[in-house]
Amino acid sequence: MKISEIELKKKGPVFLRPSVTMTDIRDVYEFAQELGQGEFSVVIKGVHKETGEDFAIKCIEKHDVDTTRLQTEVDILTQVEHPHIISLKEVYDTPDTLYLVMELISGGELFDKITEIGAYSEKTAAELVRNIVSAVEYLHSMDIAHRDLKPTNLLLKDSEDLTNVKIADFGLSKILGENTMMQTACGTPIYVAPEVLTGESYEREVDMWSIGVITYILLCGFPPFFDDGSNMDKLFDQILNGDFDYPDEYWEDVSDEAKDFIDNLLIVEPHLRYTATQALDHPWLSGYAPDVELGVPGEMEKFKDSKYKNK
Repeated sequence: MKISEIELKKKGPVFLRPSVTMTDIRDVYEFAQELGQGEFSVVIKGVHKETGEDFAIKCIEKHDVDTTRLQTEVDILTQVEHPHIISLKEVYDTPDTLYLVMELISGGELFDKITEIGAYSEKTAAELVRNIVSAVEYLHSMDIAHRDLKPTNLLLKDSEDLTNVKIADFGLSKILGENTMMQTACGTPIYVAPEVLTGESYEREVDMWSIGVITYILLCGFPPFFDDGSNMDKLFDQILNGDFDYPDEYWEDVSDEAKDFIDNLLIVEPHLRYTATQALDHPWLSGYAPDVELGVPGEMEKFKDSKYKNK
């Protein structure tokens, strides 16, 4: 049995929104192996009994979660459709558990895959970043800010293509209404923009700062702002002052275009930071990134192993 779909009209395009149903999900899907666990959820592989198609089913126990955050994630995923944003297919609701039926992502976390493959080129990194920026431009055009862009929220559709990335986890996202400014301090410290740390009002520009941090890591294997966790004030000072550089040992073979791209994102003043549209027009994302191999995976392995990676 297929779940019916209804149209959701928003400012801009019309999207197909999966309906919420009380139907027993096990009548529709065969539950297979566990794919992973989150803080408040378990992800199970589900096989559609009629079509045989594989999906990832996120099972969330309602009594364990912030229902407001959960509702935000569901609201956003039911409104968006983009090749580089994880797709929500159906929603099943029960008194105790919410089931989100999503496309199956088999490639794992982006940085995990990078440390496996051994090497990749600056051109590949630029193609990957372009896909991320394209998805963020789409979200921003829908008046949606992700607010928590980081490596663990960047998943690969499969293990064969490093550039086929999907943005996931919209639990901290915010739909921006007219004259709405966000003030909640959220996100992961080494990826967040200065205005988040100061508690000032902020908007979608925070996502562009995070993309700058992610791009920096992709090109050298470690973040521009970093501390081992023992001195958070030092880390915050680095971010608030935009205090970073390009050590020659790791950056001498990286193009000037790549550094210029990052320089236009890691700007303390939000209004001077590139928008997603401006970023897409930058030469580094427009085909000028050199096809030169980067020596990143070794450094990234050290960063991944650090206790502070995703706090």
